[in-house]
Amino acid sequence: MIDIKLIRENPDLVKKNIKKKFQDEKLSLVDEVKTSDSKWRSLKAKADKLRQERNSISKEISEAKKSKDNKKASELLKKAKLIPKKIEYLETQTKALQTEISEIMKKIPNIIHESVPIGKSDKDNVEREKIGVPKKLTFPIKGHAELGESLGVLDFDTSAETSGNGFYYIKGDLALLNQALISYARDFMTSKGYEYVEPPLMIRKKVLDGVYSKAEIDQMSYKVQDEDLYLIATSEHPLIGMFIGRTLNQKELPIKITGYSMCFRKEIGSHGIDEKGIFRTHQFNKQEMIVICKPEDSYKYYDELLNLSKELFKKLKIPIRELESCSADLSDLKAKGADLEAFSPRQKKYFEITSVTNMEAAQARRLGIKFVDKDGQKVFAHTLNNTAIATSRALVAIMENNQTRDGDIKIPAILQKYMGGKKVIESKKPEKPKKKK
Repeated sequence: MIDIKLIRENPDLVKKNIKKKFQDEKLSLVDEVKTSDSKWRSLKAKADKLRQERNSISKEISEAKKSKDNKKASELLKKAKLIPKKIEYLETQTKALQTEISEIMKKIPNIIHESVPIGKSDKDNVEREKIGVPKKLTFPIKGHAELGESLGVLDFDTSAETSGNGFYYIKGDLALLNQALISYARDFMTSKGYEYVEPPLMIRKKVLDGVYSKAEIDQMSYKVQDEDLYLIATSEHPLIGMFIGRTLNQKELPIKITGYSMCFRKEIGSHGIDEKGIFRTHQFNKQEMIVICKPEDSYKYYDELLNLSKELFKKLKIPIRELESCSADLSDLKAKGADLEAFSPRQKKYFEITSVTNMEAAQARRLGIKFVDKDGQKVFAHTLNNTAIATSRALVAIMENNQTRDGDIKIPAILQKYMGGKKVIESKKPEKPKKKK
């Protein structure tokens, strides 16, 4: 959410930003906010004037009583009794306008960073860097689902019976590889100075309202019946939610946290879920990283988060590329963002594995996260987040890129220590019958 001062002082800048995001249908929202804000300020001024009048009358009543002018004191008391009702009426109106303004402001996109490429859709996202060279596999390439089923380490048929589409059983060495990725990401991030946290798997709506739009909540989040709780869609939300309504000391900044959790998403919308596969599912494991910092430092930490993801996947020896999001592909809270994508030898194209975002002050403004600067002023912090690793997507990349002609999967060297030195996930070979003596 942007600062309302921008709309008061420079509405054309806000409209220009909306046009850069190709959301012309939202241009009228700027004028709506301006009109409502003008009404709000007018009503607030009237209420403030009445409070001053009430204080002034209170002094006059006191003076009248001291001078024993009972008639004047009585007349002033009658006048004073009318003021609270007038103030209450005005406060009711201002609160209604505040709510209206807040809801409209949430629909107005954040001001994008000047470096963001302008584009109408994700097709206009810009490739910034490629890291690693895709292997040339000289045998028929299998997809991860086929590989997993043939090795007996993924079971979609049973999960469809127990839970429906979008779930899976992960077994044996692949389940251990999943845990190896979690341990690897945890150790990698803590070695970089990030505090490790395991957050709650449910959060209240006031936190979701600070990080999601109503449409996103409806499309993504599972609501717990009869409770003010939702299953988390990403560990970023409870991690940043730790600081809701907090005013921090600048000495505490930057705050760097990495957290692991299971995540849950309805995935309603254009993407949907995989009927058989682990790329897009209702439940998955994720290691996240967040930074809360001073505004002047936020793009330094944006680069840091992005480079951490690159380093993490370089060590896995997975071919990746950096794809910067264009203006229209940035969600409304984002000022700048990019995805890392891994190469799929089966599809012969890249697919998303991590996403880095700088929200600048937009998220902090919605969640009320401030810090006291060197001049003693309360200022909204900048917040950033990035996926360290979503293990299911990393598994897809490892399985497809590291498959062998025999249908086995080579385990990346960096993960072998977490698997007791195991180097290959291979199908169980039937035991040869023993020769009779």
